[in-house]
Amino acid sequence: MDDSTVQTLPSQSALRTLTPPSSSSSSELNLASRHIERMINSNHHASPSRTIYSDRFIPSRSGSNFALFDLATPRSSSTAEGREDTSSAYATLLHAALFGPESSGGVVLPATPDKRPPPSRNIFRYKTETHRSLHSLTPFGFDDAAPGVNHSPVKAPRKVPRSPYKVLDAPALQDDFYLNLVDWSSHNVLAVGLGNCVYLWNACSSKVTKLCDLGIDDSVCSVGWAQRGTHLAVGTSNGKVQIWDASPCKRVRTMDGHRLRVGALAWSSSLLSSGGRDKSIFQRDIRAQEDFVSKLSGHKSEVCGLKWSYDNRELASGGNDNRLFVWNQHSTQPVLKYCEHTAAVKAIAWSPHLHGLLASGGGTADRCIRFWNTTTNSHLSCMDTGSQVCNLVWSKNVNELVSTHGYSQNQIIVWRYPTMSKLATLTGHTYRVLYLAISPDGQTIVTGAGDETLRFWNVFPSPKSQNTDSEIGASFLGRTTIR
Repeated sequence: MDDSTVQTLPSQSALRTLTPPSSSSSSELNLASRHIERMINSNHHASPSRTIYSDRFIPSRSGSNFALFDLATPRSSSTAEGREDTSSAYATLLHAALFGPESSGGVVLPATPDKRPPPSRNIFRYKTETHRSLHSLTPFGFDDAAPGVNHSPVKAPRKVPRSPYKVLDAPALQDDFYLNLVDWSSHNVLAVGLGNCVYLWNACSSKVTKLCDLGIDDSVCSVGWAQRGTHLAVGTSNGKVQIWDASPCKRVRTMDGHRLRVGALAWSSSLLSSGGRDKSIFQRDIRAQEDFVSKLSGHKSEVCGLKWSYDNRELASGGNDNRLFVWNQHSTQPVLKYCEHTAAVKAIAWSPHLHGLLASGGGTADRCIRFWNTTTNSHLSCMDTGSQVCNLVWSKNVNELVSTHGYSQNQIIVWRYPTMSKLATLTGHTYRVLYLAISPDGQTIVTGAGDETLRFWNVFPSPKSQNTDSEIGASFLGRTTIR
């Protein structure tokens, strides 16, 4: 046999047409023929002992339960028709996922938790307490209003009542930007300076009590409650600072130091800070015999705003010199100076939510609310309100704040921080809204103006405390022993 015949085999059929020339070489030729035939047909006959995989990953659907989707089971044969059926089913499911079940051509998709299928057909198992739909389990989502678009629920904006729920007449309430004549105590008692007298209004009983009368030669310029207890500080036009105990309506002591009126007061535990028209700030420890323990100098005009931070480590002061200063507990010179305002800075408020976040507001020529980070000594942002900023106060319950205004709109604005979007604009006062205080529960504010009225507004939500129930139980259901 010619060896070249075997080496240049054109095809399998040519191999089969060869006739062995002799019996002696017949067996060798048969062996070679079978060997070559196995080599040629190796890709056409699958071994029964193993599965042959192609070069692409095509998942096997032989184990899929198509009854869950109300689909006909594909035929086991690997014919082109069977492949077209499975491809069509997959395309139908994909089309329904993309464009909604209405366009799925009769294919029923897995039910949502609200309409559970029988247990034998449940493709997903939902917990009984969950209310999530299939939207959270698929990247496509189904929406009846807009097929193919998954709209997340939009939270409705909180509604703030536009009218005060109570209005009190306040005769002789002065229309003076540099005074601070209203403050609300932790015991839910409102102190108001009217002329030369201080009146107390109990928010629980609506009872009015006259605390003191300074006489015809003096008048009230500021009032400030201690953070705890019943002590009230009163700053006078003669430069005096008086400490009163509101429970027995008794004056505890009188402290000197200022040469002119005292228009700003701020407490830090037992330390009382007072700012006056004489440009100075005095630090007073009411436990000490001395009238003051230190004097802070820096302002070039009347001090009209004072606020201690919530951790009692920093004191912010604002003055008629358009300056905002920050002092620490032991400094006699300001540690931070901010000069961006272009009018008097009376409105000052520390955030109870973020350490070192300070807000300040400028007068008629400025009209801006500015935010500062005293930790990094940086100016964060500025919002032009369009009118004189008289007061600022942060909500204790949510990250919002309220500003009151004078010229020219006399409005009250509730802001959401840090976007500074307006939640509400409240009107009603006919004069500048010069006075502002917040209730101890953080929900209500009271505003005062030269129109001689005090208006009470519900502007903030209630605190969302996890321990509300346990606190109520502890305070009202605990045992008490009387001896």
